[in-house]
Amino acid sequence: MRGPVRWVLWDVKDTLLKVRRSVGEQYCSEASRLGLELPPSQVEAAFKQAYRRQSKLYPNYGTAQGLGGHRWWVAVVKDTFSQCGVKDGATLEKLSYNLYHNFKNAENWEVFPDSERTLRSCTDMGLKLGVVSNFDNRLEGILRACGLLSHFSFLVTSEGAKVAKPDAAIFHQALQRCGDPASSVAHVGDHYVNDYLTARSLGLLGLLLDREGSTLHLDDVPARHRLSSLDELPALLQKRAEGG
Repeated sequence: MRGPVRWVLWDVKDTLLKVRRSVGEQYCSEASRLGLELPPSQVEAAFKQAYRRQSKLYPNYGTAQGLGGHRWWVAVVKDTFSQCGVKDGATLEKLSYNLYHNFKNAENWEVFPDSERTLRSCTDMGLKLGVVSNFDNRLEGILRACGLLSHFSFLVTSEGAKVAKPDAAIFHQALQRCGDPASSVAHVGDHYVNDYLTARSLGLLGLLLDREGSTLHLDDVPARHRLSSLDELPALLQKRAEGG
């Protein structure tokens, strides 16, 4: 029988926070500072193509090929703007440098209204918190800028771990940091495969955050494993601690 939860592991992007504006809008905003006026829809489409291409060639920020998040994102930005007709090398360098570093700033991210109070409630319940995220090494700076970093005992990013969800190895690294069995650990995330199924397969209490009700058709996710808001989490964990 599963014991009480001692740790809660968290996905970050689209669970605790999200990009404030579309990538096309944010990239165009940076381009306009350099005197370039481009349609956001065109830049958005170019970004998606560049991102898919780079992800296929160099999965997980190219960690296996010695690339790393910084160089990986520089390539994506340059590819994006090159598709949009920007050919000047110095301009592409400036765009890629600015965008990589600017995305660490809080103004580019929106923290969900329920994130801070839920993290605080979990801490007040005596739970320890960690992060397991398919993110590059900027994540610590982003969480600090957004006022969330102090809630977490550790962060495991896919760039740092050199392996990405849904690979079980990234969760094993997090469990080693917890120092408790999987049966004492919950994981909260918005992705059915990366977060919910992988966590469940390893014996964690996998909880699927579904703010929009988009996964209601998934018959293998019982209601007790779904969250429509993070505000529901403390009561769910309290009920489990009481044997409910």
